Order: sequence, then C-alpha cells, then structure tokens
Amino acid sequence: MATRAPFKEVEASRPSFDTAASFHYTKTPSPSWTPGSGATSSDWSRIPVVGIDPSAPTRKSVDNYKLLISGVIPRPIGFLSTLGVNGEENLAPMSYTQIVNHDPPIITVGFSGGTGLKDTTRHLLATKECTVNIVSEWFVEAANYCAVDAPTGVSEWDLCGLTKKYDAKKLEHKIARVAESAFVIEAKLLHTHEWKNEQGQHTGTMCILQGVYFHVREDALNEERNMVDPDVLKPVSRLGGITYGRTTQAYELPRPSFKEEVEKWDLVREKKEEAEKREKKNA
Repeated sequence: MATRAPFKEVEASRPSFDTAASFHYTKTPSPSWTPGSGATSSDWSRIPVVGIDPSAPTRKSVDNYKLLISGVIPRPIGFLSTLGVNGEENLAPMSYTQIVNHDPPIITVGFSGGTGLKDTTRHLLATKECTVNIVSEWFVEAANYCAVDAPTGVSEWDLCGLTKKYDAKKLEHKIARVAESAFVIEAKLLHTHEWKNEQGQHTGTMCILQGVYFHVREDALNEERNMVDPDVLKPVSRLGGITYGRTTQAYELPRPSFKEEVEKWDLVREKKEEAEKREKKNA
C-alpha cells in the first residue's frame, strides 16, 4: 500500500479556497429531456457492475463503512450539542443525520462504531435533549475539530473556540446552541434503536428526534419564514473519507403533474389509456 504524504503537505499543493464562489443556478443537464428518454448518457451500459455481499465471511465491517460513506453522498452534518447529567457539555459532528418528516419535524441521527457509547450518545439518552446545528463554511474547521477523540471530561467546546448561546425556548435543560450556526434545531429524543451485527455485538444506536424550535439567522430567512437561502447558509456536507463538500451550484426540476403531462405528451397519454383498459378488463 502506498504511503500517503502528510495532509498539510498535500493541502499545500492545492488551490486556495475560493471565497468568491457564490450559490447560483444553471440549466439542468438535459433541458430538452422528454418522457421515456431515460438517462442522458449511455456510459453506464458499457461498464460492468460489481456485486458485493455486505455479510460475506471475508468482508470487514470497515469495508462497508468506507463504501457507504463514499457512495451515499453528499450527507448533511448534524452538529449536536448535548449536556450530560453531571453537567458536562459535548459538541460533535454526525454525518449519519437526516430529516425524515416535517409534521412534526423529525430528524434521525446514527451513532456507530466501537463497543461503548460516545459521550454525545450517553448525554442524549440521559437528558433526552440536544440542539442540532447546521454546519456552514465559516466554521467547518472548528466543527471538524470537534470530531477529535478527546477523553470523557474534556469538552469539545473548549477546544474548538465556537460560541455557546444559551437561549433555548423549548428545552428543559441548559443546552447551548452554536451561535455561529445560521440554522439550529432544538430537539427532543423520541425513540432509540440499538443495532447489532450478525455476531450479536452492539454496533450502533439510532436516535429519532423531534424538532421543537428553530433558530434561523435573519438574513438567511425569507419573509414568509419558510425558506433558508443557501447562498447565506453556505452549507457543508460530508463525502467519503475525510472529504467535505460545498454547495455553490444547483439546478431546478419541477415535479411533474400527471394531469398536465397527459395533455402534453403522447407517451404519457398512451400509458394512461393502457392502464385504464387493464383496469376495466380486470373489473
């Protein structure tokens, strides 16, 4: 295996971070796409697919970890602030984070690896509360530093230099939010699920949280208070390995209305008529 040069040496050879880059829209990859056209490139048809059994006897769990975090990308980062029953404050970035419902607001967070519970997990299970802080470009280094394997008793807050803000509206405990974050969710723990591998070993914990209050930076919020401006938020995502991603370019794709599409496209109309004939025949 080739030895990789120290990270700072590798980074020094790369271009500087483009601070002038701003969020903007482009056309879609294929604006002339029509129903039934399928993919816009045929490259996929010339390259073989490799099948992988995640439970194969010779496969290591770390191989599944590396495959998943490099294949399921980009992933949002849940920067969790928690409080232990002994008053210890913890701050940690979690890339196994996702919203799964909006009424009520529901967020899932996965804690994986090792045999013991991480401080964030212990705190969350004990107090059943946290703040979920969205990571932006202007404090990504500080957020990443909170992933350090500090021993219990050492608070990441003291190491990263971020600002604690104690203004929770719906939490019972004095849990800080990250003042630098442009979008923060106060959350309460609803349910947990313990994961075990085929050998019966505990490998992770999934926590289901309910968002009970939002903190949004004023210049990032629209007048209706229902949209966050990505050009202000400048969100950071996780890719594979130690790689992070930024969002500076996007395109829009309206969700099609079947009623309207039937009027526009012969293919859609034909498929609708075929379905109606089958339904009538089977009635």
